This record gives sequence, C-alpha cells and structure tokens, in this order.
Amino acid sequence: MVQKNRAAAGGDIPFGVIHTAAKPLWTPDSWRGLPNAQEVPYPDREALDAALEKLRSLPPLVTSWEIERLRQHIAEAQEGKRFILQGGDCAETLADCRAEAIASKLKILLQMSLVLVHGLKIPVVRIGRFAGQYAKPRSSPTETRGRDTLPSYFGDLVNSPDFSAAARAPEPRMLVRAYQHSALTLNFIRALVDGGFADMHHPEYWDLSFLKRASLSPSLREEYEATMRSLGDGLKFMEALGERTLNDLTRLEFFTSHEGLNLLYESAQTRRVPRREGFYTLTTHLPWIGDRTRRVDGAHVEFFRGVRNPVGVKIGPTISPDELLALCDVLNAGNEAGRLVLITRLGATGVEKILPHLVERVQRAGRRVLWMCDPMHGNTITTAAGVKTRSFAAILEELDRTAEVHRQSGSRLGGVHFELTGEDVTECLGGAAGVTESSLSTNYATVCDPRLNYHQSLELAFLLSRRLSRPAF
Repeated sequence: MVQKNRAAAGGDIPFGVIHTAAKPLWTPDSWRGLPNAQEVPYPDREALDAALEKLRSLPPLVTSWEIERLRQHIAEAQEGKRFILQGGDCAETLADCRAEAIASKLKILLQMSLVLVHGLKIPVVRIGRFAGQYAKPRSSPTETRGRDTLPSYFGDLVNSPDFSAAARAPEPRMLVRAYQHSALTLNFIRALVDGGFADMHHPEYWDLSFLKRASLSPSLREEYEATMRSLGDGLKFMEALGERTLNDLTRLEFFTSHEGLNLLYESAQTRRVPRREGFYTLTTHLPWIGDRTRRVDGAHVEFFRGVRNPVGVKIGPTISPDELLALCDVLNAGNEAGRLVLITRLGATGVEKILPHLVERVQRAGRRVLWMCDPMHGNTITTAAGVKTRSFAAILEELDRTAEVHRQSGSRLGGVHFELTGEDVTECLGGAAGVTESSLSTNYATVCDPRLNYHQSLELAFLLSRRLSRPAF
C-alpha cells in the first residue's frame, strides 16, 4: 500500500515523516484542498501560474546546509547550551529594501545579542525576521472605510497598503518581486557578515547613532559600552592563550525567518537537494506557522510537517494542552531534536493561567521542543484615539512571568521573539525613553503592528539578560 501511494505521488516519503492511514503521503502540494486560513483569492489564475513557474525556476534563497546548521543550534538551545534571539519588522516592505534600513536591523540584533551573551554566558543564535517577512495575516479579509469595502492589506507579498481597488487587488507578480527583494536583502547581509561587519574583535563598529543621542540615558550608554569592553577583553584573553583564533566567537552567523503564510510562495521554492533526504523549503531557514493558521488538520500544518527545516508555531491563549500535543505529534513525528520551536504569545495576564498546563503536557509526553516567548502580540492594545500600540511594561511582564513558569516547571525558556526596528520610531508605549500616547504620532511608521524602537530594544535586552542570568533560573 505504501509503495502504491509513493508511486501515485511521484516521490518518496520525506525523512522524519511517518506514513499512516490518518496521515496520507506528503508531497509539496498535499496541502491543497485542505482548510486554508488566510488564503489569498487571486483573480488572475493565468498570471498566478506564470509567477509560480518563475519562482520554481529561480535559485534558492537559503541552502540546506545552513538550515541543518540552524537545526543543530536549536537542538543545543533545547539543552540550555545556546539561546535564540529572533527579531525584526512586523512586516517588511519592498520600499524598505535599503542598505541603511537593513544594516540598522542587523546592528540592533547584534547589540542585543552582545548584551545577552554577556549576561547568560552562552552563545546566542541570531535569527532575523527579514528577507521574506512580506506577508501578514489579518483578522478580516476585507477593510471598510466610509462606504468603501476593499480587500485587506496582506503584506507586500500580496498587495499594496494604499486604500484603492487597484492597490488592494492581489497581484501575482508581487510573489516574484518579494523573492527578488529577499535575495537582495540576503546578498547585502552576507556581504556585511563576510566583510567583518559582525566581527566581535570590533564590537565598536556595531554602535548605532543613538548611542550619541541625548535621549539615551547615560547609564544605559555606559552599561552597553562596559559590556562591549568586557567581551572584547575576554576575547583577547582567550586568544592570548595561544590555542586558536576562536572563529565561532569572532565571526557571527545570521539566520532568517518569516511566517510561512502564503503556501503558494513556500511550496514553489520547496525541493529536494543533492545528497540529502527529504524536502527543504528554501525561502528561509526558520519558517513559522501563525496562531491563526495552526489548525492541526489545516493546510499550513500539512505543508510544514513534511519539510526538513526547523519549524516554529505561534501558540496563543486559545490552544488546549491536547491540541498542542497533537501539533507536536504531527509536526515532529520523529520527535527529533532541533525540529520544533513553540513560540508562546499569551499576553502578560494569561501566562500563569495557561502556560503551566501546556508545559506540563509536553513534558509528560516527552516531546523535544524549544520554548520561546513572543511578548509582543498578546499585549497589543488600542488607545482612546484608535492607535494600535503595545506597552513596554506589559512586554517585560510577559517575559518575566514566562521565565518564572518555566523555572518552576523544570523547563527552560530557550529564546525570545520580538518585533523591533533599529529606527527612531514611536510605536510602543513606555521604556526609559518615555514614549507616551501623545508622542506616538511623532514617528509612527509601521504598516501593520507596532515595533520596539532602538532604545526600547536595547533596554529590554539588558533587563532580560539580568532576569535570565539569575542563579534561580
């Protein structure tokens, strides 16, 4: 029976995928026809087919050996030997594929990781929400302004934010344009890293202009500079021992991630590679499934159960322990280390009511997972003026409560997931910079969700580093 199904599908069962009566043979297209939340209705099927054929013919954006290396890092993070820092824009735009914008996001992730390395005393894996974060889920497929109702803006992978019928119509050519801009972004990132941009011998190169701004408190500036000096001195001491130049420490790696929302885009770049088993989706190193699309019998879970990439899942407050275990069973049928990342987004007030039961269920079943915390999405609020924002205090509170639940459960918080930017934006309330409701309009630049600015991001890294480096943790 298995042989018959394999022949009918035209391929072998990917490594790690179990073929049972309940789960038919997986292929890169076996998700089609299943419930597909957030599916985009493309009106021009001929243009869509042409765009997908073009995507299939283009080179991959990432490589299988990079993906396998990240899987190993995640496996080590599951054991407490590494920590994961994941961050970047809520939604990239094609217009922001600029050297300055890309470099600023890299720099703030570098700075945050420097602080975490100093506090946790373990390597930090840096994963950027860039080079592919062009699709966004929406709570409604349409948007109404006055008497006009149009399709919602689903990100630059699909349509444009301008509120007009032409801009909001799903455009298949955007799939190829997003691929091209992802390739340009990755090319620039790799050039920066290979050129020594991320060399820990020279962390002073990572300084953002905000370190000289009057708005940055002298104490925070001094704390970062002291951290930088301490790590630099430690590196020189290790090399003075004469053993070797510690390349793993001095030349840092970057990996990419995005929500695998548009399965047409993802499956078009999914393929076998020479000398490896199974299929890889080569749009990114770490795709994740959103809280809106994590239905166990849905299209997104079906697609991502069959790829060799590590896969993340956003875990919101509506999930039950049994549903979470079912997701673990489907997405990591072989219970492999480094495969599955559970990213909780429960809100500051929901952590203690929900998370202990989820952790206990996964632990009791012996499932290998990496627990991460996304303290952004569960703490989104709307001001009296109708502005979407997030509170720095609530973000920090969710992180603190999540870490404490894991500590008490004998589990481990192995990473964090932030929406942030290296720009001088005013989108999230609070922090030492003192963003207030009245100052949100100063530079509210996001096209979707509010992001931490440079100051808030660095401050949060210091606070998180102190919390996680406590002996009790």
